[in-house]
Amino acid sequence: MNEKLYINKTSEEFDVIIVGSGITGGWAAKEFCERGFKTLMVERGRVVEHRKDYEFENKPVWQLAHRSKVENLLVEQQYKEQSKCYAFSHATRAFFGNDKDLPYSKEKGTDFSWIRGNQLGGKSLTWHRQSYRMSEFDFKANKADGYGNDWPIRYKDLSSWYSYVEKHAGISGAKANLPQLPDSEFQPPFELTKPELDIQAKLAKYYPDRPMMIGRTAHLTKPTTYQIQQGRIVCQARNECQKGCSFGAYFSTQSSTLPAAVATGNLHIAPNSVVHSLIYDENSQKVKGVNVVDNDTLTTREYRAKIVFLCASTLGSTQVLMNTKTKTYPNGLANKSGVLGHYLMDHCFGAGASGSIEGYHDEFYSGRRPTGIYMPNFRYSPEKYHTKYIRGYALGGGAYRANWKGNAWQQGVGAEFKDSLTKPGPWSFNLSTQGEMLPRFENQVSLHPTKKDKWGIPQLHFNAKWSDNERFMMEDSAETCEKMLKKVGATNINSYVSIDVKPPGLAIHEVGTARMGKDPKSSVLNGYNQAHDISNLFVTDGSSYCSSATVNPSLTFMALTARAVDYCAKEFKQGRI
Repeated sequence: MNEKLYINKTSEEFDVIIVGSGITGGWAAKEFCERGFKTLMVERGRVVEHRKDYEFENKPVWQLAHRSKVENLLVEQQYKEQSKCYAFSHATRAFFGNDKDLPYSKEKGTDFSWIRGNQLGGKSLTWHRQSYRMSEFDFKANKADGYGNDWPIRYKDLSSWYSYVEKHAGISGAKANLPQLPDSEFQPPFELTKPELDIQAKLAKYYPDRPMMIGRTAHLTKPTTYQIQQGRIVCQARNECQKGCSFGAYFSTQSSTLPAAVATGNLHIAPNSVVHSLIYDENSQKVKGVNVVDNDTLTTREYRAKIVFLCASTLGSTQVLMNTKTKTYPNGLANKSGVLGHYLMDHCFGAGASGSIEGYHDEFYSGRRPTGIYMPNFRYSPEKYHTKYIRGYALGGGAYRANWKGNAWQQGVGAEFKDSLTKPGPWSFNLSTQGEMLPRFENQVSLHPTKKDKWGIPQLHFNAKWSDNERFMMEDSAETCEKMLKKVGATNINSYVSIDVKPPGLAIHEVGTARMGKDPKSSVLNGYNQAHDISNLFVTDGSSYCSSATVNPSLTFMALTARAVDYCAKEFKQGRI
């Protein structure tokens, strides 16, 4: 371990403290360090070193205990919530939080699944890497239909910052020139299969307002010279991503922003440091640092800095703010508006359809492509809304051939059965939904009045549920997917709606609990992610969102963070922070 990089106790006052090391924390560290700011990244979990600590990378499933399944008793006792995530397995378990050590409570009659990754790199090690820009329609949606507060920014405010982070991260995709889905700075796209190309053409004929494309994803397909110098190379299409990628082919803190920050010599990291609350000075009306509880020994310490960036995840940052109670802010720091913890959102995704595709017996695909097809929201403005609900949804999915795994549910023995395992089965095509959840005051997270975790921090208490708007949306999307599959010639079509067995949280796109806004009376942050009343406090993760939109949020997290650092650095040098 790098003795100069990692610290425990220190009396030094840093220029900046960044709480969290995931996607936004990594970007904040890179940007501040490259501007010459002495920076401390505070991470509540252990150190994960790139390559060295990817324990199960390159190990096939048959070399893993229980074929990568986690024992039922262990799941029940320690990973009941985490195991609901698609990426959870024996090979990835180390990158997920332990529910036993990380308890939270839920209001009776509601449910919420809080998926957590507490280690250096956070959930940047396990995210699904789908990367899309929000559009002008997304930033105007609240104002256009009157649901939620108006975003204080518009697409033009983020456009150049999207380009900036995309060039560094590396986004694979193809230009589409769509108003509801702005194009990115792309590396070459992954290929569509022949059935997908044919379905794409049919959809373009029958539904010209519903373009289908290859998914845009944070994987290198043609690395730049700079990315190669960082030790990143082209994606191998192994679908081993959540185990950690020594190729650095997908964007993560470890592969990209962290080495950039370390290279400056301006970064220190305090791992195993659980932030209990912020240090607030009533006289100067500024934050002075963070109060920390050691992850292992439970001893306390503090770190001091001139600027604090909260990048601890939507719920992590909100918990820290709510647990910082002062004379001026008795209900949580920066919470004069009273909206801290409210307007919790996630994406709803329990709907879709699948069907069989005839023919293409001489077609197959090479490798395990890290993305599927994507159909952006075609109900992106009020005049396009459905009559039963507002906002819209995007669709993902793709074509695939049945393989030997399906025979696990078939009876068979002997040479003929073994031979069948070597041959692919018929083609299928599926569509699945990702819909927008409305910002609603009653969907909230608060501090439990009596229950605390092992670090002495009040547990989060969730009160969030789907509304009829989300249910109507999922019902419509299932019907729409079924109709489209019929139109393109699919057979044996099955549609489904399962929103009520997939509670908020499972999309792992939670946003909105410390929202930005123009009016300090109804928002926590301004349009630069700066607390309205505390000039040296910024929050740049998903808690700053005013609405969820339909696209995956991580790319916007990156752009917001880079923009906020740029603004903060200029304000600091001008003496206004």
